[in-house]
Amino acid sequence: MSKKLFSDFDSVSAKAWKQKIQVDLKGANYNDTLIWNTEEDINVKPFYHKDDFEDKLFTEIQSNAWSISQSIFVFDVEKSNAKAINAIERGAENIIFILPNKEVSITTLLQNIDTTSTPLYFELQFIDPEYAKQLSAISGVTLLTDIIGNLAKSGNWFSTLNSDYEQLEKIISTNNNTLSVDLSLYQNAGATIVQQLAYSLAHANEYLNNFKTNLKSQITFKVSVGTNYFFEIAKIRALRILWKTLALEYGVNKTCHIIATPTKRNKTLYDYNTNMLRTTTECMSAILGGANTICNLAYDAIYHKDNEFGERISRNQLLVLKHESYFNAVENASDGAYYIESLTQQLSEKALALFKDLEQKGGFLKLLKEGVIQKKIKESAAKEQASFDSGNIILLGTNKHPNKDDRMKNDLELYPFLKMNARKTLIEPILEKRLAEKLEQNRLKTE
Repeated sequence: MSKKLFSDFDSVSAKAWKQKIQVDLKGANYNDTLIWNTEEDINVKPFYHKDDFEDKLFTEIQSNAWSISQSIFVFDVEKSNAKAINAIERGAENIIFILPNKEVSITTLLQNIDTTSTPLYFELQFIDPEYAKQLSAISGVTLLTDIIGNLAKSGNWFSTLNSDYEQLEKIISTNNNTLSVDLSLYQNAGATIVQQLAYSLAHANEYLNNFKTNLKSQITFKVSVGTNYFFEIAKIRALRILWKTLALEYGVNKTCHIIATPTKRNKTLYDYNTNMLRTTTECMSAILGGANTICNLAYDAIYHKDNEFGERISRNQLLVLKHESYFNAVENASDGAYYIESLTQQLSEKALALFKDLEQKGGFLKLLKEGVIQKKIKESAAKEQASFDSGNIILLGTNKHPNKDDRMKNDLELYPFLKMNARKTLIEPILEKRLAEKLEQNRLKTE
């Protein structure tokens, strides 16, 4: 069929659409009635049109060939090995091992795992070049080492600033697939999307300033995905644009690897099955945004210890999306959506402006030590918390249509709330906190 489907229809301009809408509003103000403003200071319009774009229309993102990942915290080495093998047999395409210390036996952990066919990620909660060197000798291994992320989360370096940079430089020299930036911390602490993007870019820039001559491989970004569906799609797309912009300035690899996982911030203790719905749409956002690796969050992760059922359900959610919903079959599925493209451009521009402001004020590390980053995130988190408390942000089953008969007090295997332990830190740590914590604590007291 040589004739285009819509060739017989005249195109309608954005101006004509707006005029029609204004007629239908019957005197109501267009801006006040149909345009709403977000926390990122983005005005969301009722419709988007190609006339809105002067430059290139669509963002180039990588192939939508995403992989299903399973995250395993290595407490018992032999059990973690068995869990990894089981996860691979049941559909996991790669494994993220979280190692708490260097006492973990690599040989025991990887026994009977074919690393040539199953990529492995190692998130080290310590820094040790010799241990990293052993891992680097294994094919298919990527190290996730983020010393600034550790500082931001814990308030301390692993050792000292100079020592951590020296150790990281040694690790990079033996394994170039090692540098990572964890921006999930900022999302789970309550930062806006613009802040998440700008802080992660400034975070990465600190590494580029130190290691630019050694960086030959691609950087890895760890992203937490929230429930704001289209904005989260645009966030991941914008992250690629921003990294490419920064990488070109330094002459380093302009591609990046993105590992995405659902946020904990909107997860709830009561009516916990709704967490499955939230994680499903969040994984969909990650996929459509172009994340390379998706690691789902179990519906009961905030209050249950790791368990076979929760992990199987979370993995099966991804298997359904991939093999039954065909979310890997369409190349750049969000291509052609003027709304998503507009959000991507606006988030990129606002994040780049904030990044430049951070750099003019001394850079991410300096502002982190001065407490500026922490203060800004707490301000954004407080606004979001106030919106939840007032009912403007709704979590079904928690602050909307709660089940009064729901009881959770005797089902808590983990403490599901923010823990505050007095200890000496170099800087104020950035703290992750869920929106529903205060409400849930009050409910637990009355059970």
